Amino acid sequence: MVDYLRILLNARFAKMDERGASAVEYGLLIAGIAALIVAVVFVLGGTIKDVFTNTNNCVAAGSASTC
Repeated sequence: MVDYLRILLNARFAKMDERGASAVEYGLLIAGIAALIVAVVFVLGGTIKDVFTNTNNCVAAGSASTC
């Protein structure tokens, strides 16, 4: 009986350890995605700013000018 309870407790503790590992893995995944987003913004930020500036200038000029 004592051995059975010991096996059950060990199984429960093993599940808790796996949950902790899963949380760490998800945290690393989120950190990687955030780093990728930051890198893309730095690389493409100037280009995107130019596109929005050009669009803004075209809208401000009206439909008479060609953009």
